Amino acid sequence: MAETILRLDGVRKELELSRDVRQTIIPNLSLEIFKGEFVAITGPSGSGKSTLLYIMGGLDKPTFGRVWLDGKDITETDEAEMTVIRNEKIGFIYQFHFLLPEFNALENVCLPMLIRRRFGRKEIRERAMKLLDIVGLGDKYTNKPNQLSGGQQQRVAIARALANEPQVLLGDEPTGNLDTKSADNVYQLFDRLNREIGQTVIVVTHDEEFANRAGRRIHLVDGQIASDSRMNQPVRA
Repeated sequence: MAETILRLDGVRKELELSRDVRQTIIPNLSLEIFKGEFVAITGPSGSGKSTLLYIMGGLDKPTFGRVWLDGKDITETDEAEMTVIRNEKIGFIYQFHFLLPEFNALENVCLPMLIRRRFGRKEIRERAMKLLDIVGLGDKYTNKPNQLSGGQQQRVAIARALANEPQVLLGDEPTGNLDTKSADNVYQLFDRLNREIGQTVIVVTHDEEFANRAGRRIHLVDGQIASDSRMNQPVRA
């Protein structure tokens, strides 16, 4: 039986625009994502895609409803504990890579591991090198972000997101700033991570080709699931 990695039950998200005015972003959404799935979340601008992703990753809280990550209810987890959970269980990739410009590629990938302190310094360095090798940047360890192309910077960001062996890899428009070739390289990398190590990947995207190549596509309209289809993707038990 497939193992659930993320579950949302009756999630509603409202924004308080003023004391008397509230805007509903997500009216009532329930969703289950299984371990080992490669999921693309699509929808028009303003449909609630990024809000949904941030709720999944504990960066935002629902107004009502519950969220479970890896069997733990994170709905009312305080920010200090949520920071620890995110560092241990979630890898984030954004449209803008947010690499630290004063550090080289290797140092940027080391940072999450130094914060978590799960590995010793020698092991951290070796693991960071291995991750950069995996993303095809084995010859760029000492390059700083301004010495890398946009696609290379995004691959460093992916390596950094994988540093602490996250249960879930979340991407918010990770190819949005990339040219077609670089975007395809990023898709190929996600696909390989998903197939070879069973990495759960959830990506918000406007890229139709990217979305159609994922194993599951969830399409949002006005904060509600308009369609949810799987494309012959094996779900790991």
